[in-house]
Amino acid sequence: MPASHTASAGAMPASSTRTNSRVLTATAVVAAIHVALLAVVMTLRHDPVQPALESHVMTAQLLPPAPVAAPVAMQSIAPPPPTPTPPVHTKPKVQPTPTPKPTPLPVAAAPSPTPVAAPDPTPPAPAAPAAPPAPAAPAIGRETLEISAPKNVSHLDCNIAKPDYPVLSKRRNETGSASVRFVVGLTGKLENIQLSKSSGFSRLDDAAVAAVRASACKPFLENGQPIRAAYTQPFDFSLND
Repeated sequence: MPASHTASAGAMPASSTRTNSRVLTATAVVAAIHVALLAVVMTLRHDPVQPALESHVMTAQLLPPAPVAAPVAMQSIAPPPPTPTPPVHTKPKVQPTPTPKPTPLPVAAAPSPTPVAAPDPTPPAPAAPAAPPAPAAPAIGRETLEISAPKNVSHLDCNIAKPDYPVLSKRRNETGSASVRFVVGLTGKLENIQLSKSSGFSRLDDAAVAAVRASACKPFLENGQPIRAAYTQPFDFSLND
């Protein structure tokens, strides 16, 4: 038992020594590679590669001058034909027609005088009197009635209405006298009613005219015949009425 144990202890140092030598060898190789790479890098850095310069040689060759062309003879160019001018149409002059001269007529010979007969001593018979013109036929037309001018009269057979005193006139104490002129026709109809004298207040004047319009009259007779008669009716407006 002690002998075997001693043999195993002596074998273990030999294997470890072999392993260490391999590691050292590998480390040395790696270090040598790094040194070589570093040297290459430093060399490339300090000695840059100079680019090769190419020389290009250019050769120039002189050519003889080109012959000068002979001048071209100038050809005579004919001028363009003139543009024809359009003819101007002018109106032909009208020659005046000569007026023929009148041919003188031959002078007629004067007639020989005719002998005058002696007057007849017998007196001429008296001419019959001309018939009077026939009376013109009366014109047939519509009969027109002649309207005679009204006759101014001092009285009439009328029923004159009493005028209405305007309320506003009473409030304003408007008083006065107004006259209204009117015409009584042939049938008694009142015509041409108009104010002939103003009271000074339009309301009183309108009341007077309205009173005549509301009145009634009989025809005015003269010699038994009705005629147109004109009359003026006064109206007094007083607050005492």
